[in-house]
Amino acid sequence: MAIVNEIINYLENDYPSAHCELNFSSDFELLVAVILSAQCTDKRVNIVTSELFKKYNTPLHFAQMSQEELEPLIHSCGFFRAKAKSIISASRDILERFNGKVPSTMEDLLSLRGVGRKTANVVLSVAFNEQTIPVDTHVFRTARRLGLSDKTTPEGVEYDLLAVVPQDKLSKTHHLLIFHGRYRCHSRNPECHLCSLTKYCKFIK
Repeated sequence: MAIVNEIINYLENDYPSAHCELNFSSDFELLVAVILSAQCTDKRVNIVTSELFKKYNTPLHFAQMSQEELEPLIHSCGFFRAKAKSIISASRDILERFNGKVPSTMEDLLSLRGVGRKTANVVLSVAFNEQTIPVDTHVFRTARRLGLSDKTTPEGVEYDLLAVVPQDKLSKTHHLLIFHGRYRCHSRNPECHLCSLTKYCKFIK
């Protein structure tokens, strides 16, 4: 636990403004943005949603759309067919089963099409201020490199992090690990010469 706190302290010093970089103005917009972010950068998602949300930003809007209408609007995010299907289906479920509001429990969020644990955890953390630790590619990579987990699946890494990160710092640590992976500990050519965490790192040893 002491080592985990040391790592968090270093990360807090390196990335004092770490936060969710997706742009949104409602719980529902966040959900759509996170679905779009799968296998896509937040920067690209923000470009797409900056136009998309001007016209479509409620469950009703998307529930009334067809695949053919939505797909070209999100095409540049990749996997646009599956994402369009997920967004439309989730929107209809939110209207029919949750009175038009994004559900606020893991179980209910996972019941929506296209919503896995990472997406659900992001919504719980960012929209509902719950202490969770979503595991995306950056968190998965940096947690393993820093020795916080040796698991080979996102869910395994999530449970390892839940066991060692202080409860009140779970959501913050999620953002810190993302910033570290996004801006320094890249999957290819990480900037190890600029890193303050090399003494903990398994990648360079």
